[in-house]
Amino acid sequence: MLFSLHRLTSIFMNGDPSTPYSRDLGDELRQTREQWTTFRARKIAKMLGWDPGKVSNIEHGKVRASEIDIVQFLGRCGRSQEFITDFLTRYRSAFDLYFVQAPDKLRTLSMAESSAESLFTYNLAHLPGLSQSKEYTQAVYEDRAVLPPDKIEAAVRFRSERTTLLRRHDRPLCTFFIHENALRLNVGGPEVMEDQLMRLLFNTHSIRVVRAASGAAGVYLAEYVLWNFEKRSTVAYAESEIAQVFVQDPSGVKDCKKIFERLDSIALSEEQSRAMVADLASRAREDHGRQLSLT
Repeated sequence: MLFSLHRLTSIFMNGDPSTPYSRDLGDELRQTREQWTTFRARKIAKMLGWDPGKVSNIEHGKVRASEIDIVQFLGRCGRSQEFITDFLTRYRSAFDLYFVQAPDKLRTLSMAESSAESLFTYNLAHLPGLSQSKEYTQAVYEDRAVLPPDKIEAAVRFRSERTTLLRRHDRPLCTFFIHENALRLNVGGPEVMEDQLMRLLFNTHSIRVVRAASGAAGVYLAEYVLWNFEKRSTVAYAESEIAQVFVQDPSGVKDCKKIFERLDSIALSEEQSRAMVADLASRAREDHGRQLSLT
């Protein structure tokens, strides 16, 4: 664990200036080319008078294309002026080291976590999104009453699709720092909590419980994530009800890393954490049994 955290300091500068958002928008360019034309990358490069490597680098978000490049590329793909203008507006932020999105913009988040080599998460109030059951997620959204009812179904479906990441053979190494408050918070009732806590015991990830007794030292009010990539810069991420923040600035990443180092120093061990989760799941099962006996 500590080895993985300390590795992050050596990955700040690696020659790849891409960001999660530049890779997202680059992939959107690739999808546009494939959807609206029959051109392969080499073909459109020849038509534009570019080196084939330029198309590849732009579509992988590795280099910043000029606005003229974008206009020419999307023009060759037959896209409208309105589409091109909208894309250019978004593309101007593609390589920002601090990038903010609305919480319902989920593509950049999904692409970042699915391509990570390892990741670390922390949440004070709820269990890790990558481990949540549909029933738990549904109850969280309904209890928060932030999303309108017609958007809750889509949000639950998206989070459920994200959990398949843990079942991939090439899944990232995941370490979930979970505050005791999140484990004890009754979301959806005893049956939902029992199922959710049992899901946490899957061996595809590491669990580190931050005890409530650790006081303010274990309390951070945002949800934090560190994504570590094999050949790209580490990215820090924070999420709230109103925004998603992606940080690739070395100073910001270093500050987020310090949070996880602090959590690592005060959290229960993996063995202790799993024992605590198993005990709480057993208690939820007993509470569910008592409910059934009263009906």
